Amino acid sequence: MTDPRPGDSDTSNVVAILRRWQESGAVWRVVGRRSGRVTVGLYECTGGAEVDRLTSAEPALLRFIGDRRSSED
Repeated sequence: MTDPRPGDSDTSNVVAILRRWQESGAVWRVVGRRSGRVTVGLYECTGGAEVDRLTSAEPALLRFIGDRRSSED
């Protein structure tokens, strides 16, 4: 997915998506950073298979992720 999930019209919901993902025991990982945008892969609870991706330049998301490479950092 290239932007927040359909129905999440407020881009600040991108942080909520990652928090829910993490709180459910699943893993997210930064798969790319470029020109003020970040691409995050969403992975199964085991950290195995990638389930989805999101890309955003939302400042709240960039602050939430900071220098971390994954939800495991």
